[in-house]
Amino acid sequence: MTFHWPISVYYEDTDAGGVVYHSNYLNFFERARTEWLKALGVSQTALLADDTAFVVKHAELDFRKAARFEQNLIVETKVIELKKASLIFHQRLVDKQGDCYCEGTVLVVCVALSRMRPRAIPLNIVQEFDSAS
Repeated sequence: MTFHWPISVYYEDTDAGGVVYHSNYLNFFERARTEWLKALGVSQTALLADDTAFVVKHAELDFRKAARFEQNLIVETKVIELKKASLIFHQRLVDKQGDCYCEGTVLVVCVALSRMRPRAIPLNIVQEFDSAS
């Protein structure tokens, strides 16, 4: 399953030329992953109270086309690998016609926040991602 999250490009997302600043693509992707968790009924506040967090370990982006101020775009997100303590997401920023502006893979690790050590992804989250695929 692919999760879709709309993104509006604000002035604050751009450089002096009105082009999305490169690091903001990561912000767009982060927002989409967070919104997917919310849509699945996962509370990050509850996870934090249980000493559990998701952290980005690796990200690889391919910038295809410059996104610009005031564009309305869509982040497409899907899990391409699910392991005991990590997930790999494939994400794309596209317009309504399907033209890709940026795509990438993001490795996210589940950690015990107090120790910053990997821990198993909670079973309810694994089940949600399994049922979503």
